[in-house]
Amino acid sequence: MSRKPAAPKKSPAGKALEAAAKPVEALERALDPLATALKRATTKKTEPQPKKAAAEAAAPKPAKNAMPVSPLAVPFPKIPPIAGVQLATGRAGFYKQDREDLMVMRFARGTSGAGVFTRHGIGSAPVDWCRKHLEMTKGADVRALVVNAGCANAFTGKPGADAVRRVASAVAKRFDCRQRDVMVASTGVIGVLLDDTKIAQRLPDVESRLTDDGWAGAAQAIMTTDTFPKGAYAEAVIDGEKVRIAGICKGSGMIAPDMATMLAFVVTDAAISPTALQTLANLYTRNTFNAITVDGDRSTNDTLLLFATGQSGAPNITRAGDRRLADFREKLEAVLQDLALQLVRDGEGASKFVKVTVTGAESSASARKIARTICESPLVKTAFAGEDANWGRIVMAVGRADEPIDRDRVSVKFGPLVAAQDGLIAPTYDEAKMSAYMKNQELEVSVDVGVGRASATMWTCDLTKQYVAINGDYRS
Repeated sequence: MSRKPAAPKKSPAGKALEAAAKPVEALERALDPLATALKRATTKKTEPQPKKAAAEAAAPKPAKNAMPVSPLAVPFPKIPPIAGVQLATGRAGFYKQDREDLMVMRFARGTSGAGVFTRHGIGSAPVDWCRKHLEMTKGADVRALVVNAGCANAFTGKPGADAVRRVASAVAKRFDCRQRDVMVASTGVIGVLLDDTKIAQRLPDVESRLTDDGWAGAAQAIMTTDTFPKGAYAEAVIDGEKVRIAGICKGSGMIAPDMATMLAFVVTDAAISPTALQTLANLYTRNTFNAITVDGDRSTNDTLLLFATGQSGAPNITRAGDRRLADFREKLEAVLQDLALQLVRDGEGASKFVKVTVTGAESSASARKIARTICESPLVKTAFAGEDANWGRIVMAVGRADEPIDRDRVSVKFGPLVAAQDGLIAPTYDEAKMSAYMKNQELEVSVDVGVGRASATMWTCDLTKQYVAINGDYRS
């Protein structure tokens, strides 16, 4: 699936990439014109993996009270070893049931690190730790990642920060590195202090189990209300050398833009400088993890960490806009997109996977706001759950986004079927055909608001009774 990229002339996209290594806010302002120049990975998915790979992958025994697997689930891909990283899992005991809830990655010396984190007003202690130390080290020589499920360690004050420091210190001693070279992530119940002794006492066993081929188990260990493990894999070519990109993520509820509770960890054996890696992480978050929503609630713990071990043999790349990275950039975005969409497919209680595209908007920001308003409307989402093509609810959501629209030019489509046109019900509207379309598990809604040329796409799921049941019983 890999190909050696041609050497294109320096394009506006390349120039934008070179300038993108700036604060996230400044970068995002530059992304709208950039999006028209780069190929969207949403139309270039990673190579399909055999369904039997999910069954072949070793995975911890599910809990007795595990929820049914989402009907929208996709199989876990076959991920080969990525040079420069080893993985292991263990049971620290953050859950009452018998399941693994601790995951560790160990990286080769010289591994670059980059991260994008929630901007939630109540960020977690692990988020604070990673953000601080990536800034301090400039992302150079990250040596380890430790992740626990079952306790978010958010809204835990100084005791929570101290617990993270002790975890990093314990890992650093075992892996012979500095504690600032250890990244930490947590997911689970908010407001509960992390018992770091549970992690420290399991480290000897976890270290002894480190393996080059543990991606499926790692994806299982970080799950909370997820019903299936999520992974993605791709291969790319950098200056004639093959490189690998692999990632896992978790998330099912509390998913919304501003990092869609979600954790994602992506590793490549390419040699990419921390600055270039950070630019790519910032850039491709926008149309992947920040273009999905399950319930509109942002999380305290959202974290995307990207690591480059430099063990592939490909040349070292120091600029995100380097033309030799063309194929890699495309495949990296594809991996992030794949992971992000799996979060939506596992939305708590979801039975419908929905793509919403808004066109004809005044600006990209306006299109995104309208699309998000549609995706997060409880009335729209319950209509999806009821398989009701209630285009009136779509129109309602468009209007309450408070963005420029031309009411007399608004159109709404469900898949190929036109529901509304030029501000009225479409003359070709056919209720029977609409009802038949809404029985599909995967739906597309297209809205044109008639005032400009900008567009945006977001992905969401329906809102079912099961979502209420899952979250009503979450702590019990």
